[in-house]
Amino acid sequence: MENRSDPIYTKTGDAGQTGLFDGTRVSKADPRVDAYGDVDELNAWLGFVRAHDPGGDLDQLLAIIQRDLFALGATLADPRHRIAARVQKAAIDESHVTRLEQAIDALTDEVPKLRRFILPGGSIAGASLHLARTVCRRAERRIVGLGPDDVPAITVKYMNRLSDLLFAMARAANTRAGAPELEW
Repeated sequence: MENRSDPIYTKTGDAGQTGLFDGTRVSKADPRVDAYGDVDELNAWLGFVRAHDPGGDLDQLLAIIQRDLFALGATLADPRHRIAARVQKAAIDESHVTRLEQAIDALTDEVPKLRRFILPGGSIAGASLHLARTVCRRAERRIVGLGPDDVPAITVKYMNRLSDLLFAMARAANTRAGAPELEW
């Protein structure tokens, strides 16, 4: 008896195209593919941060955000905006943004007040969160570039707030690790 799993390769992208949720075939260089690719990269960076044990509460929050990012990527891969109605876990709404804002407020309360710009760095978790923040900002720019008619407004709002949260998380991770922030 042979125990063989299905191959992960489909060969459908060999000509440089990929499929969106609505069945449309587009170039892998399509701006929509760039946008959800950057969201996927951000998700991988958050996994990297989690692998370096940022602390229980930060780890739990990052796990929730990773799930949100899968939902957000699904929304971006669905140009006709039909998946959120069909798959509840793929729906990002105002409550997701509120959760990010509450986390920002809580983390900001535990770090020194900012007086100047700070250089990214510090602990492994802190530096990695700073890197994730820059990937988040890139993803946000790509999403905005798709245009307001092609992306739900909540998607842009979520990404904007997420980059702020990643900054707050980086500062908290560094403070907790005793890693000084270098001012610019």
